[in-house]
Amino acid sequence: MSAEQSGITDGIRLLFQRPNEPLFTVKDNGKTVFELPSNFYTERYETIGASLSTRIGEDVEKTIHLRPIQQLNLDFTKSIQLRGSFSLFIKSHQVIAGELIKIFLDSSEEDFISTAAFIKDRVNPYLFLYSLATAVQHRNDTQNLSLPSIVQQFPDQFVDSSVFPRAREEGSLVPAESRIPIEIKMNFTASDREPEQRLAYFREDIGVNMHHWHWHLVYPGEGPLNVVNKDRRGELFYYMHSQLVARYNNERFCNHLESVKPLNNFRERIKEGYFPKIVRSLNNRAYPARPDNAQLQDLHRDDDNTEIADLERWRDRIHQAIDQGYVVEQGTNQHIPLDETNGINILGNVLEASAISPNRQLYGNLHNLGHNVIAYVHDPDGTHLEDYGVMADVTTAMRDPVFYRWHAFINSICVKFKNTLRSYQPNELLFEGVAVNSVDVQITTQSKSTIPNLLLTYWQKSDVDLGAGLDFGPGNVYAQFTHLQHAPFEYRINITNDASVPKQGTCRIFLIPKFDERGEALRFREQRSFAVEMDKFVINLNPGANEIRRRSEQSSVTIPYERSFRRIGSEYQPKNGEELAQFQFCGCGWPQHMLLPKGTPAGTKYDIFVMVSSYEHDRVDQVLDSGVLCNDSFSFCGLRNKKYPDARPMGYPFDKNSQFNNLDIGSLTEFTEHLTNATLGECSIRFTDAVIDRV
Repeated sequence: MSAEQSGITDGIRLLFQRPNEPLFTVKDNGKTVFELPSNFYTERYETIGASLSTRIGEDVEKTIHLRPIQQLNLDFTKSIQLRGSFSLFIKSHQVIAGELIKIFLDSSEEDFISTAAFIKDRVNPYLFLYSLATAVQHRNDTQNLSLPSIVQQFPDQFVDSSVFPRAREEGSLVPAESRIPIEIKMNFTASDREPEQRLAYFREDIGVNMHHWHWHLVYPGEGPLNVVNKDRRGELFYYMHSQLVARYNNERFCNHLESVKPLNNFRERIKEGYFPKIVRSLNNRAYPARPDNAQLQDLHRDDDNTEIADLERWRDRIHQAIDQGYVVEQGTNQHIPLDETNGINILGNVLEASAISPNRQLYGNLHNLGHNVIAYVHDPDGTHLEDYGVMADVTTAMRDPVFYRWHAFINSICVKFKNTLRSYQPNELLFEGVAVNSVDVQITTQSKSTIPNLLLTYWQKSDVDLGAGLDFGPGNVYAQFTHLQHAPFEYRINITNDASVPKQGTCRIFLIPKFDERGEALRFREQRSFAVEMDKFVINLNPGANEIRRRSEQSSVTIPYERSFRRIGSEYQPKNGEELAQFQFCGCGWPQHMLLPKGTPAGTKYDIFVMVSSYEHDRVDQVLDSGVLCNDSFSFCGLRNKKYPDARPMGYPFDKNSQFNNLDIGSLTEFTEHLTNATLGECSIRFTDAVIDRV
């Protein structure tokens, strides 16, 4: 990398620090400053900006020189106020973000950083950083750039607001080497009298909410078609969110709560209230609360007018399309079949109402505007000048219990479609000549007292740097939070290949609850909906016996802690090429520390389902780039700029019904007994209510 390229890379990275500060202020803990052309200063600072920059940057070590560019017309962004709110669930905001993304994508390599720098102080910071991050993800010259995580850009979206005064005090009065993390209490949104508070550790987990934001960053709803129209995008929208709900239901069982009730009656009061206790740094206003038993009402806001009847009409039209077996294309009125191959992908695009929905006029915008109606339930007509609640923001929506009820409803529509498809037959499930004999799990710590098939969870304290998001702040300041963690473990799978030649297969691992919140055995139909994908990987099988060992941290679903909560600043970036590659901007994926459900102190029993399918039927013809290190969480996020790397339907073999000898399957054991290429193991997850320090 040349010195000029290095400067550009550093400059783009620094645009993500302290988003509310003017660009001429020093960055990187006082080490770097931008040299701005005269027309880059906004009207407020055009006469004093240069002198302020010189005074503020007296001790800088590095100056990044920006190329002059022509004035850009940004009038299309003005409806999103500079210190206002930005939501991907508001259609007009999506469209504006799409136009801004296109500007960033169309900018030449030489002018990209200057274009971004010119725009930065002229548009809403949330809008700017979302659009810039999306462009960085999709430009060939920046897609491997390391950038701070969203929690470090906007910590107010993730952290109890009471932390910030203490963090500024610590940073202002205490030297950097003596600062201690500010502790965030686990239960700061409700007391134990609220049953839903038992799940706060899941809903309010920083990594969980970061994943949701980052997924929508990788899969934006608006923008150039090559950015929006990714392979199997609609199917992945459904599958990823259905897995979120499945994981949430598993956590509910561990906490003796029933599974989520879908929010399919829009006229019924929402039993669950939510009081988020977080603020927006742009205007220092709190996210509004929703009281218990709130009633959804018609929404009449400046940028959104949605009636409850609209949601009901769109819902009914989508149900009708499933019953008819096709959707109607806008403009041509042609019938697009909801077939076995592409039907779920089309339906996902219809529900999300992204730019590639075949008919937004007929089928509406059910998913997004449902989020909005819920988010404005406290002030639907703007009488009290209140902004939207957490449900209208992808960084905060998963904090709210109603998020899971809403997505359980969205998922139910897709399940209805899946139930119209013909059942799997034996030839679609079997892998001739391959027998999966057994599976066990084993904790991989050095202790000699570990028990086979017993997994352990506990609390762990970790810290996150707030400095990049504390405007006009004093450098690195850390908050300490407590989160669920598990002891690392590995799968030990014994497989026999009866053929005389090697074979390739795809190993699929699911964790499936055996009992509900009352300890009652779950039926196979229920277990299918609660099955959690743990891993999926290609294996080579030699003739005869094979033992496969797979570590939990290799999961195709998760990303490691270090990728989610990396340190800010040039001093924390690796210097050699291989380590720097590991530091790439690849934050899409479920957090590794939340791979397992919490379990219970007595131990919660789960089935471990392992199936090996024929790779010849799973293979996707494409050339995969060697050394691309951010494709390890492809189950939820796909592959960057590639097709989804599994030809089977997402969730296979549990995505639809199965039949053997024309008989429906009654239990998971019965299902597995029909498949020589699958097996069931049993494990127990035991929770210890203790905090164990990170090693």
